[in-house]
Amino acid sequence: MGSDLSFVTLVLNASPLVQLVMVVLMAASFVSWTMIFDRLRVLKRARRAADRFEARFWSGGDMAELYRRVDGDEASGMAAIFHAGFQEFARLKKNADIEPMAVVEGARRSMHVALSREMDQLESHLSFLATVGSTSPYVGLFGTVWGIMNSFHALGNVKQATLSLVAPGIAEALIATAMGLFAAIPAVVAYNRFSHDVERLNGRYEDFLDEFTTILQRQAHV
Repeated sequence: MGSDLSFVTLVLNASPLVQLVMVVLMAASFVSWTMIFDRLRVLKRARRAADRFEARFWSGGDMAELYRRVDGDEASGMAAIFHAGFQEFARLKKNADIEPMAVVEGARRSMHVALSREMDQLESHLSFLATVGSTSPYVGLFGTVWGIMNSFHALGNVKQATLSLVAPGIAEALIATAMGLFAAIPAVVAYNRFSHDVERLNGRYEDFLDEFTTILQRQAHV
């Protein structure tokens, strides 16, 4: 192995297993960043949609008219919860044999189903970020240990060990650790940030669900 310690040379001269580790870590980092930008877009859109719908809902307009404006197939977030609840409420209320509280409870169950569906969409890809954040340093460490083992094993074939013989092998091994950290740190930061944002949105959705249920309880007895 030559004495050139440039990044490209070290990667190209690394052992096949260490190169495989580097490729896996680079792929994990690329996918992680793709998911990070996707979650940024999705969560930002969800917050804005919740703000807009809350402003429309509490503006004092007719809920039936608001329901007609909300497209059930395209509604998302808070609007989807409202659509599911009002749709079930209107359907059950047509049956005079059903008790008012049973009507409200049916609407509440429909809203909980819609809430679970929305949360599944918001939490999509977060488990992958958590996995990358927790495992990438160990994958990089595995590449580092393997590279260092190869470096010291090569010393057994020479009569006089020098730093120039060991340095390239150790350097290429440490690159694997650096790649592991490069993949893990953004994934961990993004996971913590997105988990917090999803939790806050979930709180807003649940608060709206409870408030809307209270409104439906009043209307059920009309």
